[in-house]
Formats: sequence, structure tokens, C-alpha cells
Amino acid sequence: MKINQIAAQLYTCRDLLKTPTEIAQTLKRLRKIGYTAVQVSGMGPIPENELNIILNAEGLTCCATHEPSDLIRQNPQAVVDRLKLLNCKLTAYPFPSNVDMSNRASLDSLCFDLNQAGKLLAESGQILTYHNHGNEFIKTDGVTALDYIYQNTDPNYLQAEPDTYWIQYGGGNNIEWCEKLKNRLPMIHLKDYSFTAANTPIYCEIGQGTLNFKAIISAAEKSGCQWFIVEQDTCPQDPVESLQISFEYIQEHLVS
Repeated sequence: MKINQIAAQLYTCRDLLKTPTEIAQTLKRLRKIGYTAVQVSGMGPIPENELNIILNAEGLTCCATHEPSDLIRQNPQAVVDRLKLLNCKLTAYPFPSNVDMSNRASLDSLCFDLNQAGKLLAESGQILTYHNHGNEFIKTDGVTALDYIYQNTDPNYLQAEPDTYWIQYGGGNNIEWCEKLKNRLPMIHLKDYSFTAANTPIYCEIGQGTLNFKAIISAAEKSGCQWFIVEQDTCPQDPVESLQISFEYIQEHLVS
């Protein structure tokens, strides 16, 4: 993994991205840390051309986005159009909204829609990926919902954005999932996993938790991963400070 393959998931900083002014200020702070790319998600309303101006001024790349789940399923052309405006080729279906992971009919409907959306994006030179949480590890007839989704979608139309925290939370093995997703893994969410004294799992900065990121990154690289995106859903302090702690750990211990 090279330093210029590390990105910040802006959802981490969503409370600091409510206005164009806040967006500009926060992106400046991220660039100062050393990030050269961001995944656009969780920000307040801003025209794409205005966001591009801010990104370009800071020397930042929009490596990927998250788009609303229902929009991807119901109006994928709008997603295609937005990615073009952002000069971006990667996006993710962010959350299985209104999907029953224990119901095959519900999963079949999701897979059909994702295939259709992914086909439209692929025809425009774009890539749709799937971002998992923990509920995709529900099993039906011995098969996890996440396995079922990938087994019942075309790799040409749906690829993966695995989330290291949620794979661990769901009882999966991050290294095995990276290997399983070979040639279907353009990006990954790096998110560490720890516990409180009361035995409750929590998000934490990279290097502060239990995950073996050297092994995870190595496996992801072997499967063709291009972007390593740092995310932390909740932070104990200013989220930009958490992203800085993660970046500095990655730079010191994980960059090759």
C-alpha cells in the first residue's frame, strides 16, 4: 500500500461538513494531515462543481462516493450522472435499506436491482460496489447473506467495498474475505475494532484496536485493492483528530 492510496471517508466528519464553508475548512484540514484522496459521503448540500473547486484547490481526489441506497436501486442513472460530475468511477451501495437479510425473496430483489444498476454504471466506465455491515452475516441454510449477495450478482456489475470493523463484528474473517473477493475488491474500509471495559465493541483509530492490518492490507493488495479508505463511525474527540491518529499510524507502520 502506497501513501497515495490512502483516503479518508468523509462520513467520519459528517458533523463538520454541513455547509460549503465547513466542507472547505474540513477538507483543508484533511489535506494538511497528508490525505490526498477522500470518499464523498455524509456531507450537507453542495453543488458538484463547487465541491470540485474545493477538492482541486486542496489537491484532493474524490476516489469514491457513497450514494443513497434507494437512489442506486431506483434511479441509477442519477448516480452515473453525479459520478461523472465528480470525475469519479467508484461508488458503493452503502446500507441494505428495507432489506430482510434472512429472507431470500428480499435478497433476490436486492441482487436483481444491484445487477441492473451495476450494469448501467459499467456501461459508463464506472463501478458499483457493496458496503457491508454486520447484518449480512445472518445465515440462511448455512450461507451468509453477504455470500449470497456476491454469489447471485455478476462480478462485472457488482464489486466489493468490505468494511473491516463490520466483518469482525459479524463474526467473519477479514483476511479470508479479502481472499474470497479476489479481482472484485477495488476498495476497502479500514476501521479498527476494540472494546470498552463493559465489554461493548467500539470503533477506534487504526492501530488502537485488535485488527491485524498488516495481514489485512497484504491480502487486500493481492486481491487487487486500489484504495484503502479510513473510516471511524464515531470518535471520542474531533473526528479530524481521529483521522490524523489513524493516518500517522498507517504512515509509520503500514505503508510500503
